[in-house]
Amino acid sequence: MAEIKNPNQQGGGGQDSRTILIFTGIFLVLFLGLQYFKKKEPEPPAVQQHAASTSTASPQQAATPALPVSTPEPPPSASTLAAENESTTVVENELYRVTFTNRGAQVKSWILKKYKDDDGKPLDLVNQAAAAKFGYPLSLYAYDANLRNRLARVLYVPSATGTVTAPNTLSFEYSSGGLTVHKSFSFDSSYVVHTDVSVTQNGAPLAVLLAWPSGFGDQNTLPQYAGGTIDTSQNGKDDQIAYKKVVGGDTLRGPFDWAGVSDLYFAAIFLPDDPSNATLVSLHNTISVPRNLKKPDPTQTDQASVLGAAIGDTSGPLKARIFVGPKSLDVLASVHAVNGSSLEKVVSFGWMGIIAKPLFLILRFIYEHIVANWGWSILLLTIVLNIAMLPTRIQMMKSSLKMQRIQPEMEAIKAKYAKYKVTDPRKQEMQHEIMELQKREGVNMFGGCLPMLIQWPLLFGFYRMLGNVIELRQAHWLWLPDLSAPDPWHILPISVVISMFLTQYLTPSPGMDPAQQKMMAFTMPAVFGFMMWNYGSGLSLYWACGNFIGVATQLIINRSKMGREMRERAAKRAAKRTGKVINARR
Repeated sequence: MAEIKNPNQQGGGGQDSRTILIFTGIFLVLFLGLQYFKKKEPEPPAVQQHAASTSTASPQQAATPALPVSTPEPPPSASTLAAENESTTVVENELYRVTFTNRGAQVKSWILKKYKDDDGKPLDLVNQAAAAKFGYPLSLYAYDANLRNRLARVLYVPSATGTVTAPNTLSFEYSSGGLTVHKSFSFDSSYVVHTDVSVTQNGAPLAVLLAWPSGFGDQNTLPQYAGGTIDTSQNGKDDQIAYKKVVGGDTLRGPFDWAGVSDLYFAAIFLPDDPSNATLVSLHNTISVPRNLKKPDPTQTDQASVLGAAIGDTSGPLKARIFVGPKSLDVLASVHAVNGSSLEKVVSFGWMGIIAKPLFLILRFIYEHIVANWGWSILLLTIVLNIAMLPTRIQMMKSSLKMQRIQPEMEAIKAKYAKYKVTDPRKQEMQHEIMELQKREGVNMFGGCLPMLIQWPLLFGFYRMLGNVIELRQAHWLWLPDLSAPDPWHILPISVVISMFLTQYLTPSPGMDPAQQKMMAFTMPAVFGFMMWNYGSGLSLYWACGNFIGVATQLIINRSKMGREMRERAAKRAAKRTGKVINARR
């Protein structure tokens, strides 16, 4: 909603102005805190550095080290099953094009046809820079680093090469020195792939897991990497582990309905056929990210967290499905675990989900049925919400006017008891008389706070909603190429500043002293405009539009009988206050 300041000033001491400052202070702390924890990148954990320098990795050590140049292999035997040359196989349907290599039987490219990268090309979900160091999707994770590296380097025998069209099944086989590996992947017309993996040594099953180890291809900046989480659901209870809390190489015991890794807009989630025996290993590496993507400088970099996940079955072979695709509510709602729960909770609206999700559903309805543009849909939703809030705004003005009318009587009551100390029991009689006066005149001392109690949750709801839905990714509106990115021309942040200033200027504030009024009129718009400078333009569009609607509404109210009376009373109190200041100076 628009940033509407409370004109209801009580008690001659600026009680409502203090209320406004308290609400605004809480908002600033929460808003800036969210941005701080979202963007700050931790130092690389020492345990990860230790893991990179050892030849083996225990369940408690850090993420997968880079592959060595060579690893000793058993000599070939008569039972050896391996390919002579490296080859690729492409699996394709209307949603994706996945390129496998038989070296490691892993994915080298996972193109999502309906999504673009920052250069306008089809998006590759494989983070090529990170995967080259830490492992490619659908590679195998073993606690023994030598075995892990061997499984990623050997040449498997594929069931097909070239291009195959889904629905189809692609399998890879390898056998040498008693080590036997089978990997198969079944594709259909959805984003879900069924996997079947078994690794044995001399017939005995080995603890080997299927991994998505190296984040996603849409991650280029620190905030994008910081949006990574480990997502799990155990016995119907969902959880998201932020990158700061992810321990590389940590083994998480099941049962898991589903588990995997995601960033802000895409996810790779495993859904085991047997949740009770599922085990998850969290992977956490760091990679250097240039501070200026347009002009990379090797000396100007930051360390970003690269998250991954690997899942296995403690009973032996792994049979599971894996969802690899966009974090779209409709798509995720169509994918269900064995217990019937969907992946919808992978989209995290946080503690404001009770407000953020309904807001998005309304916004999507407007987009699908009224205007097929997300920017115009945001504006239309803003207008609807402001119209819905109009009764509370009028009620706030009425409450403020009633409070101003009884102000002289309230001051008389206070003067009557001014001679008593604060600890004197007769002070309670003063409070009782004031409450009786307010009750008799129909004044609700909290009536002026109601709009703010509604507006702040709505604003936080928009903050969570606009920053987490994939639909706004690369959504354009007029001069804005991406509503999830900052305004490149900074027109909207400036509009937020101007609209907030006008709101302060036009709203009567009889109980606010000059210092507070100056801060509210100049400082607060500047602070909020600065916050909007580097945040998604969708939120700035909503806020600026709401503020300008509030300005227009205030202009109309000021011309009404109630508005004129309020301004007259405000002018009289201001003159009285000024006179007192002059007399005091004399």
